[in-house]
Amino acid sequence: MQTKKVTGNTAINEIINPLQSIRGYQLEGIRLHLSAAGGAGNLTITLDSSAGAEYDTVLLTQDMTLVSNLVWHLDKPMLFSTGDMLIIAWANANGRTYGLETIYNQESR
Repeated sequence: MQTKKVTGNTAINEIINPLQSIRGYQLEGIRLHLSAAGGAGNLTITLDSSAGAEYDTVLLTQDMTLVSNLVWHLDKPMLFSTGDMLIIAWANANGRTYGLETIYNQESR
């Protein structure tokens, strides 16, 4: 299991793309902590598919107005192909300090 951790107080535009994987990867979950409730704006988690724009999919949209902790735990890992990118984005207009953790595994098929 691997965890990618980032922190900051500006917009979130995090891209998960384990290029070393030749068989894809599995998303286990995402955790986000904010210093205070987020304020206006949606956080989105999107698949940018290596198969083309026709397959790009918004996986989660969360209104951050009242959120200070977000835990998105998947009951079963979500599979991604080699070259698929996971994009986590939020404007963070109020400049909240955040800690973002993305938990994933390299495929071992």
